[in-house]
Amino acid sequence: MKLGYHTGYWSAGPPAGVAEAVLEADRLGFDSVWTAEAYGSDALTPLAWWGAATKNIRLATNIMQMAARTPTAAAMAAITLDHLSGGRFVLGLGASGPQVVEGWYGQPYPRPLARTREYVEIIRRVVARERPVEFQGEFFTLPHPGGAKLGKPLKPTVHPLRPSIPIFLAAEGPKNVALAAEIADGWLPLFFSPKADAFYREALAQGFAKPGARHTLADFEVAASVPVLVHEDVEQAADLIRPFIALYVGGMGAKGANFHRDVIARLGYEKECDLIQELYLAGNKKDAIAAVPTALVEDVALIGPADKIRAELPAWQETVITTLLVQGDVTAIRKIAELVS
Repeated sequence: MKLGYHTGYWSAGPPAGVAEAVLEADRLGFDSVWTAEAYGSDALTPLAWWGAATKNIRLATNIMQMAARTPTAAAMAAITLDHLSGGRFVLGLGASGPQVVEGWYGQPYPRPLARTREYVEIIRRVVARERPVEFQGEFFTLPHPGGAKLGKPLKPTVHPLRPSIPIFLAAEGPKNVALAAEIADGWLPLFFSPKADAFYREALAQGFAKPGARHTLADFEVAASVPVLVHEDVEQAADLIRPFIALYVGGMGAKGANFHRDVIARLGYEKECDLIQELYLAGNKKDAIAAVPTALVEDVALIGPADKIRAELPAWQETVITTLLVQGDVTAIRKIAELVS
């Protein structure tokens, strides 16, 4: 199981110490470094800025939101960063959720799977650069049929460094996970737990079985964001993870339309999720955070003393995960690298 370094979201400004941590991850032999975006900082600019000082590590987005860019704009960014990095770019895409897509980007959210399929197909055609791109879909049409009626099929002026750039899809529901297995080169799970491995293996198998699927499980990548916190006190370590879980379960999505909450609920925490969401949406964030059980934290994270984490690692290594995406400062990633090596 490889290691990746996830820089995470920005809050009011750039997170402290990330530039140093990216360089250390590169020195330690981490496989990849990942950036995120929601409705603050974008994923591409920090990746290019921090990644410019690296030599070997793959540069990846987790995730670049599809609603933020047209498919051709996403393809242009991928081609550009792939050239600048010498073929080290990985395009991690995600549909985000209806609150962000419709509230921030002003785009419709319904039918995200069908939209994703078209989006990825257009990117692949642009990067392949075999002919001018024409596409007639339900969500995207190139050239545009209206407007000035002067649009014509185009292909990128830049010759891509590679005929195919790896595309990973963020997915949580079984149908979306199956879509990732069918059309993408990797899957980006959130709140993965070894307890759910069989569930996700089945979803992936359904995608691999589709006609035209690009991969099998043997050569498909699964890069999972997993909190790893080396700490002598398990409860204190859990306290540092609880706010993150409470935010996603309670605040990242509307009631009845929160995919993150559904992932946690499937692990056997339906009642706990209902309580966390009720408290969070009522503005009682402190109690919502306190309502996150330590057992839940331990299901989706590796926390506690080094010996405890080392004993739990084999259960994670036996899952479909191929890369563990971790966060932290230079000291934290050194400790994690030592544990996993």
